[in-house]
Amino acid sequence: MTDSDRGRRAMLGMVASALSFSLMGVCVKQVGGRIPAAEVVLARAIVSVALSWWMLRRAGIPPWGQRRWLLIWRGAIGTAALLCVYAALAALPLASATVLQYLYPPFTALLAWLMLGERIGKRVLAAMALGWLGVLLVAQPGGSMALAWQPVLIAVAGALFTALAYVSVRSLGQSEHPLVIVFYFPLVALPLSLPLVALHPVLPTPVELLWLLGVGLFTQLGQVYLTRSLMALPAARATAISYVQVVFAGGWGWLLFGEAIDAWTIAGAALVLAATLVSLSHRQRAR
Repeated sequence: MTDSDRGRRAMLGMVASALSFSLMGVCVKQVGGRIPAAEVVLARAIVSVALSWWMLRRAGIPPWGQRRWLLIWRGAIGTAALLCVYAALAALPLASATVLQYLYPPFTALLAWLMLGERIGKRVLAAMALGWLGVLLVAQPGGSMALAWQPVLIAVAGALFTALAYVSVRSLGQSEHPLVIVFYFPLVALPLSLPLVALHPVLPTPVELLWLLGVGLFTQLGQVYLTRSLMALPAARATAISYVQVVFAGGWGWLLFGEAIDAWTIAGAALVLAATLVSLSHRQRAR
């Protein structure tokens, strides 16, 4: 297979990953009006633990890793991110919630500077300014189509927790196999989400159980396609392609939930994409 063929397959893999994650959002949206976010996280964790354990056994990789406390920390931060992301998906239009989640690259660059000592420059500061301007356009405070500020803040918090998890993964990547890192995420999410579910348990209907199963399956598919594609594409190019998830989310929102997409949301999405590409170009120059 030629390099161009591998690149083409990797780009198709990024599109498949974006489609899978957008379908995960549809599943969360279908149950989000009645099933609490913690219960969705629990269902996702059960499916992902089983699939990740099977993948580890098939690959013959010891599952427990070397830096276990950092693996547990990454799992805890990832669980917090999932709780925020799922709560935002349930409360906001699919396209808006997806746009706000893409604030994580500028946050990652800032946190890598604070926690790992990586250089931060004018590009990262410009990216953060663009990202926050994009958030304001999507949220439209004071406008006729303004979003509720609580779920917007929850979505931004989800992007921040996602960035924290990415910084942890960068450190863990020096000593742990990727499948081990993936395995610890749902392994930690299970005990963390159980007490929250016990506070407000909701018995899913058979149809809702299918949607919850879809959350776990589409998340796992998205992760597999994403991991394979990132091995063959530069980070900036891969992220630019993955941004098609916003298009998928907007399409599903319009088709399935009757959600309108206005010019403000499109403009905000463009600014957040610009912030993402600027922050990634800074990281490539730093390397």
